[in-house]
Amino acid sequence: MTQLVTLLAYQIGSEVSYSEIARQLKTSQQTVDRYIDILEKNFVLVRLPSFAGNMRNEVVRAKKIYFVDLGIHNAIIDAFAPIDTVRRPDVGALFENGMIMERLKWLAHQGRNHEVQSFFWRTFSQQEVDYIELSGDLTRAVEFKWNVKKIIRSLLHLYNTILI
Repeated sequence: MTQLVTLLAYQIGSEVSYSEIARQLKTSQQTVDRYIDILEKNFVLVRLPSFAGNMRNEVVRAKKIYFVDLGIHNAIIDAFAPIDTVRRPDVGALFENGMIMERLKWLAHQGRNHEVQSFFWRTFSQQEVDYIELSGDLTRAVEFKWNVKKIIRSLLHLYNTILI
């Protein structure tokens, strides 16, 4: 379990391959899935599935995993440097993790977590949106960027290919 959580801590904000983790831990994919399920049920992790509107062009089986508490994440990888791009190369992933968790916590606090479906979206051509929320007829797409100078083209691509 400790090795699994450590591997996952280094992959926040990235797609997680259960088969790759199973190979590294010398166990089965089913065991990895079962342990991740236990960690999710104990409020250590949250899985975010991929969204698919056009299955030919999109990654549909992948999942991203986020830590409910970034303090636990930092303790696991022994990374307590201040949040800046020089000392923390994972600052973008930490920001994304924090923002997604705050949104999920807000939804739970409002009692809306069962009526809203949350996803991430990525195509095989590497277009990506960090967070998509479906609630009835409403779709929200959000891209989290620590560096505000980055241009967000993925949201436009998502709008043009899926949501129209």
